[in-house]
Amino acid sequence: MLDESLDALVTAANDGITFDGLEVTPTNGSYTVAVDGESATAATDAELRSLVSDHPDHVTNWYFWHAVAPQKQDRWSFLRWLEGANERAVADRYERLEAGIVETWGQLRIEVALVDTDGNRRYSLRHEDDAGVPGEELDTHTDPLDARTLAKHDDDGRYRPLKTAPSLQTGWQFPDLTADQVVSAVDFFYPATSSNWHKEREGELDVSHWHETVERQTGIYGVVETWDRGEGYEHVNWVAEACCDDSQCLKRREWQYDEETELDIDGGDGSFPCREPCSLVISAARKWTKLEGEQPATYEFELTPSEKEQIEAIIDAVAEGKTEEIREADVYDDANRYRTRFLRAKLFDDEGNLCGVDTEQ
Repeated sequence: MLDESLDALVTAANDGITFDGLEVTPTNGSYTVAVDGESATAATDAELRSLVSDHPDHVTNWYFWHAVAPQKQDRWSFLRWLEGANERAVADRYERLEAGIVETWGQLRIEVALVDTDGNRRYSLRHEDDAGVPGEELDTHTDPLDARTLAKHDDDGRYRPLKTAPSLQTGWQFPDLTADQVVSAVDFFYPATSSNWHKEREGELDVSHWHETVERQTGIYGVVETWDRGEGYEHVNWVAEACCDDSQCLKRREWQYDEETELDIDGGDGSFPCREPCSLVISAARKWTKLEGEQPATYEFELTPSEKEQIEAIIDAVAEGKTEEIREADVYDDANRYRTRFLRAKLFDDEGNLCGVDTEQ
């Protein structure tokens, strides 16, 4: 590809080139060439070709980013970020690319490496938890579209309604993707995350806050707006705490109650932004809207201190998704299945009422 890169660079030199430490400035038929600050002059196209051929990494780097990499700005910027192109000089970057540069995106481990001395890149993709697993032990995929299928279910075969939940299944790899293909695969795993990330970096992320989002809801979801009557926003804090935590979603929440009112709950540490309440949040809020519309009632239960703490531990274990981690033999864990069954046997009547207290009084 070096000859092809040189031909393309000489052609483009008539308009001038300034890119990644390489500068070619045309002046009355001759050229001034500067590479990482060291300059020389070429009187003809042939001399220019000979001069820049002494800097093959800069030539192939320029060619890759202008003729091989996708030119759509968000994709181009994402690929540049993967290899730290804006922070590392070409020589340093090419040395690192020889061994492979690794970045993470959500639960994805993305590696970019040089294929040859012509500056071609190879991208590989796998789950971050499979970083040290030999390739032959993973299912190999070549079509980026396969990522859409892999993203549907977790390791236990359960459907993943939220694609950015930290439950992406393991056991697969895309070992040899092109620049265009790797961005497509990332978008299939985590839709729109790279484009929203780019918009945020450019100061163009169009955030739709809670208040304006619920105002747009119609049909069965229109009921959510009735929960938003300017009587404070504590309920939205509850929604964000329940759904928008790092343990539940890999996005970093950028939406607030409205443009002037920030929520009290931290938005998380994700690499890519969340620009509006997602469909899962709105669907959950619809249910909570109905539940919060109920009139409160007072119930009296008699519990030992340990039973109260056990109920709290059970709720916490379910909320944090820890129930499957609790061993059946670990009867010292408050949320242990046998401990919980004993509590039910002791405190619930035949109709399933806690301490025999009817819900309807």
